[in-house]
Amino acid sequence: MDATIATRFLVLSDTHGEELIHTSTSRVDVAIHCGDMTEESKLDEYRTAVKMLKGIDAPLKLIIAGNHDFSLDEKVFQTHLSETRDRINDDQLLKNTFGNVGDAKAILEADDAKQAGIIFLDEGVHHFDLDNGAHLTVYASPYTSSKSTGWGFQYNPDQEHEWNISQGVDLVMTHSPPRGILDYTTSRSRAGIQTLFEEIARVKPKVHCFGHIHEAWGAKLVTWREKLSEPPSHFTDIDNDNSRLIESRAKLWKGKLDTQDVIDSKAKRLREYQQRGYRELDDVEIRQSHQTLFLNAAIEGLEEGQQQLPWVLNIQLPQQRSSTGENKKRRRSSSEGAEATRAKTQCTSGDKVN
Repeated sequence: MDATIATRFLVLSDTHGEELIHTSTSRVDVAIHCGDMTEESKLDEYRTAVKMLKGIDAPLKLIIAGNHDFSLDEKVFQTHLSETRDRINDDQLLKNTFGNVGDAKAILEADDAKQAGIIFLDEGVHHFDLDNGAHLTVYASPYTSSKSTGWGFQYNPDQEHEWNISQGVDLVMTHSPPRGILDYTTSRSRAGIQTLFEEIARVKPKVHCFGHIHEAWGAKLVTWREKLSEPPSHFTDIDNDNSRLIESRAKLWKGKLDTQDVIDSKAKRLREYQQRGYRELDDVEIRQSHQTLFLNAAIEGLEEGQQQLPWVLNIQLPQQRSSTGENKKRRRSSSEGAEATRAKTQCTSGDKVN
């Protein structure tokens, strides 16, 4: 059996221009942000996101865009600038608030961000040699499926999107959830993407993390059936008897029908996690090629000023082929399929979405 190295991750998403209320001094090997760094794609919100990420004790911090980070989607942003200019007729205010095309990305890729270990990922497969001697393979994608328009990295549900997740990927980070897992909205409708679920079921990565649907914050360990349907579905291809919902909002936050004892018990657990600054998954073991740990890591809560918790977990990663001397401290990133097929989006203003 090939040697593996325990690697510690912190996972968060959907900070929407806010810094973390509950902070942690715990060191991790990799921090991950699954998009919606901003609320309105303002330059100051990107600066806040960088400041927040700098405060995380990790040598590597991987980030992707979300639909609210629309200034990172050049075509959408150009349309937004044109429409906003027609409304406010103040070029200097517009420039100060949103900048020009490329300015937001420049903040994320500035020297101070790079020195803090921050790497902004385009869609595709990326490889990293970590400081702890492990090798990490990540698939990243900011895309969501929606009929609303005017937001970044979206495609119409009637269109196809190629996910192109290759076998051997350790961790998948997307902004959207897959269909059927941690994707229930407050109206109890499923908001995840079916084709994304199909691809995850085929590849079976160790971890799939995402956000976007704030009310579906949670962690679920899924055991896959030995033989998949074609196409795979959350109805037929999850071994529910050997899968478990580890954590959810309903388990930590007050419910309408909770007794006072239940409310008190939830509040005590929540306070403990908040004091720590994260919800740790220290007892979760993932059987490679048989199980996937799904994490909805949306930080923004459902009430004004409320924040949900990041996740901290350990997963076993393969050792680098050369992990001695300087090579052990060298971090390498490469991308496969960064120019993968991208769905076209018609850009007009739309209603607020997560």
